[in-house]
Amino acid sequence: MILFDKLTGTKYPDSRVAPRSAEEVRAALLALNGLDVPYRVRNALPAEKADLVAECGIRRVGVTLKTRMRLIPEKHEVRFLDERWENRSSGPANAQYGRGHAPTVYQQWETRQVPDGRRRKVV
Repeated sequence: MILFDKLTGTKYPDSRVAPRSAEEVRAALLALNGLDVPYRVRNALPAEKADLVAECGIRRVGVTLKTRMRLIPEKHEVRFLDERWENRSSGPANAQYGRGHAPTVYQQWETRQVPDGRRRKVV
């Protein structure tokens, strides 16, 4: 089963960690919201077929990320589905939708002039 767990992305906690109730997990995830974070965690709508939804929009790169989470109290599990919408051009022709694992890394570059007069890219 270890190979199957690796393929599905299943992670297990350390055996010394006590499982939390679904209500505690829900409260902890909703507590992540704040004015200084670029995402929002909310209760899911009935059409989303989930318990909680985390959303993040990165306008500079034209990406919207959404994670739907279903809490499974009897197994002490959180199952999730990642979705992403990308539109890196000005028109809808190049818009892309994806589900599942998103291995993409989005970096923001800035060009600065260094003391010797040359320009360099920095993250």
